[in-house]
Amino acid sequence: MTQKTNPSRRYFLGLATGWSFGAGLSQLAFADDSKATGEGRPRVSYPRSTSGDKVIEPDWEQRLTVTVGQKQGDLIGTSHQVLQAAVDYVARLGGGTVKVLPGTYTLRGSVHLRSNVRLIGSGDETIFTKPASVSTKLAIDSDWYHQELTLTDAKGFEVGDSVCLQTRNPHTGGQEVLKRTLIARSGNRFKLDRALRENFWTLGDATCSTLFPLVTGEEVEDLAIGNLTLDGNRANNENLNGNYGGCIFLQDVSRVQIRNVTARQNNGDGISWQICHDVTVEDCHSHDHAGLGLHPGSGSQRPVMRNNKLERCQIGIFFCWGVKYGLAEGNTIINIKGQSISIGHRDTDNIVRDNILRNSGEVGILFRPEGGASFCGHRNLIESNTIENSGPGNGVAIDVQGGTEQISLRQNDIRETRDAAERIGIRLGKETKEIKLENNKISGLKYDIVQA
Repeated sequence: MTQKTNPSRRYFLGLATGWSFGAGLSQLAFADDSKATGEGRPRVSYPRSTSGDKVIEPDWEQRLTVTVGQKQGDLIGTSHQVLQAAVDYVARLGGGTVKVLPGTYTLRGSVHLRSNVRLIGSGDETIFTKPASVSTKLAIDSDWYHQELTLTDAKGFEVGDSVCLQTRNPHTGGQEVLKRTLIARSGNRFKLDRALRENFWTLGDATCSTLFPLVTGEEVEDLAIGNLTLDGNRANNENLNGNYGGCIFLQDVSRVQIRNVTARQNNGDGISWQICHDVTVEDCHSHDHAGLGLHPGSGSQRPVMRNNKLERCQIGIFFCWGVKYGLAEGNTIINIKGQSISIGHRDTDNIVRDNILRNSGEVGILFRPEGGASFCGHRNLIESNTIENSGPGNGVAIDVQGGTEQISLRQNDIRETRDAAERIGIRLGKETKEIKLENNKISGLKYDIVQA
């Protein structure tokens, strides 16, 4: 159960080759022959694996790999349980690769990733999907300290299922959402893997549904996901908000590579990550979702979204809340229902460059108005994008609204191949400030630039 690696020390090198478990500082191990580093310390000339040292690690020729297949492999099966067993095994030994062989794997629960694990399929022939979802109301109240539920109708629920619990908070009126796993059963009564920590009362119309992300991770680090097709079976599943789910959903995770993944047909988001840092999504195809194609979520720092194809979603790329120092580059975003790219609530200091945005249903790139200047997405660069055929007859290619400040729009090619109608190339709201326009090419629209 081993796999050869490429001798390069690049962190998270391509999914088909090796994966370096050390952090970015591991390049010290292969520095030049000079006596000292820039900090004045001696350079590491002969790296050895040392307990607790996560910076310096030898570049091992072989690393642990466990294969999962339907007819052959180290583990045999088609369920989320067999995939989870492989993930947990390699994680227990410090990390490695779970290689999933071709086939369709129908999951009744999420595959939960662990730190230092690579989940790698065999390309388009490795498909994760899910059955039709079921939902029912709770029959009796469960309080925040309980670890069980009683369902009105338990048909379609099984021990081992991942479930989503939703209720209306009786005090605030807001929605509460929790994800749990059913681990024991007596009739309509199920034990959960963890306590509720919220009140799920019948007066709040509390429900339990078999809704879950296909691949997920929470409070882990150093992950890779690649060469997979993730099918959310949208036609037969209820909607799950992208703040809690997606074909891939990550929460409080750092250092992730997602490459060559097809995420399709989810009744929610395609790929969503919340409070996650240094996430790279590259060469992926996210399409036909009810929600967002890519959702760099609240507080996520330094996301990189490069060379992806996003189609027929509600929004293509949604910079959510406080997403900073990110890069969206070389993506093709077409036939989106709303905005191809949306930037807003404190999403500052990002670069959107060299993307193709075509046939946006409402707006090509939108800077959301938010609730005042302190909430807007400042200091973003929009450069060298091709934006074609944006919105209906009064559509806008780039719409900068609210108190948005210090935005650079330069060298973008804004086109309209339909009739000009009332369409606008660039629209600047009356409260915007310091919007720099430089060498943009605008053709085929009735108004090139409109300043409110």
